[in-house]
This record gives sequence, C-alpha cells and structure tokens, in this order.
Amino acid sequence: MPDFAIIDSHVHLADPKRLGYAWTKNAPSLNRQVLPDDLMKAAAPVRIDRFVFVEVDVDMPQHLDEAAWIDSIAQKDRRVAGMVAALPLEKGKAAIEPELDRLRQNKSLRGVRRLIQNQSDPDFCIKPDFIAALKLLGAHDLVFDICIFHHQLPNAIRMVQQCPDVRFVLDHIGKPAIKAGIADPWRQHLKELAALPNVHCKISGVATEADHRNWTKEQLKPYIAHAIDTFGFDRAMYGGDWHVLELAGTYPEWVGIVDWVVEGASKDEKRKLFRDTATDFYRLDQPA
Repeated sequence: MPDFAIIDSHVHLADPKRLGYAWTKNAPSLNRQVLPDDLMKAAAPVRIDRFVFVEVDVDMPQHLDEAAWIDSIAQKDRRVAGMVAALPLEKGKAAIEPELDRLRQNKSLRGVRRLIQNQSDPDFCIKPDFIAALKLLGAHDLVFDICIFHHQLPNAIRMVQQCPDVRFVLDHIGKPAIKAGIADPWRQHLKELAALPNVHCKISGVATEADHRNWTKEQLKPYIAHAIDTFGFDRAMYGGDWHVLELAGTYPEWVGIVDWVVEGASKDEKRKLFRDTATDFYRLDQPA
C-alpha cells in the first residue's frame, strides 16, 4: 500500500432519493446513497486525502441538478476536490453553451463527461454537433473524460484529433476485453491515443472488465502495466471507480494491486500515479 495519503481521480457519489439512476436496475447493489464518509470507510486502511467526483450516468435531464448537489457538498467538504459533470454534448454548440454556463457556476467544476460506451451509434462522438460542443471546453480549461469500450478507441482517437485545444483523460484504460483474455488491437490503439499529447489515462475500472468473481491480479497486471508504460507516470493517474468497483472487489484490494504492479517504480513515480498527476490535471490546488 502507498505510505502516503492518495488522491483518487475517479469516485462516484449517489443519492437515489434525490436523483434517478436507471442503469442500476442491472446492478441493484449500487442503487444506494453513497457519500464521502462511505468512501472513507470502504477504503480503510487506505488513506484518501481528496478525490474527484465523476458523474454517475444520472437520468437526463437531471445532470445539472446532480452537479449542483455535488458542488454543495464540495463547498462544505474539502475532500471533494473537483467535479466532472455530465453534459449531453450531442445537442450541439448552441444548445450546450447555456448549459455549460450554468455548470460553470459550480466552483468545483473541473471537467465534463458524456458517456460514449453505451451509445448505439458508433460515430456518436465524432458527429459535427458533438465535436462543436466539445470544443467549447478548451476556452474554459475544462477537461473531458473519455469513457468507452476498447472497440470504440479508433473513433475516440478521431475525436481527440479534432480537438487539439481540449485536454482529455481516458477512463478505465479504455475498457479492454480482459474477461475474454484479448489484448489486441487495444494495445496498439492505446499507443496511438497516447501519441496525442493532450491525453492522460486513468488506471481505474480494470477488475470490472474481468470476470467479477474469478479474476486474478496476475490476469490484470499486463493490462495495467501496458497503460502505465504507454502513458508514463506524468500522464497516468490512479482512480478507484468506487462504488462501481464493488462489483468486482474491494477498495483496498484495488489499491494493493496497482501498488503491486508498480512495485519497481521510484517514490516520485508512485506519488505521481497516486497523487500528483491527478492534482495537476484537474487543477485540484485551486479552491473548489
């Protein structure tokens, strides 16, 4: 385990009494209230200094309500260091500009995510309206979290290439097909994405892409190691993906696996992975 308090770049909070999460019908154990204190209890004995909230695929059009709720928590709880809010970019620039202006009233806002992984249109993220709205983020130094499955990487690369002024981070190492034991062409596509200098990568959400009950750390290691080797410690950041993580394991277990994979790294490299890269990328030293 890291011998210092970590910064988690990817945490979910939820309140089903306040907001709707239709997707949890397939994962009923996740349809419950989860708040910062719940994270700290689940993470123990791992020490979490601060974390970034990432939107939880809340039912549309509740995304602005979700952001306002999280910001209200952040103003009272320093552990919530930043927020990645949901925004339906496919609506296009004209429709999204006023919504983005509303989101920016939340002091904790650091970025935006629109889930791509569950879209039926393979070209969802490269449509002109999506790209035009996405480009708005650059002027406000807001990042975009890319959440996709491995087969969507080619279009994700095309998306990034069209937005050189936007900073991106790939969630969950691009969700490779670990359960099926397939690594290619994910490995090459990851290298192509990493060749674009405005992209970072979250070392998160890996165990949930394997068999939830029968995965081993040896099975996960080559995928984690390839992502870190490809992006380097300056562009790779630890993410817990809690509470979704619970589908496949515990928080301390996941931290221990990542720490084991990088056991040969220097102290500075480990601090980058578990703290510094996320702090710099999400501007967490600015007041939330």
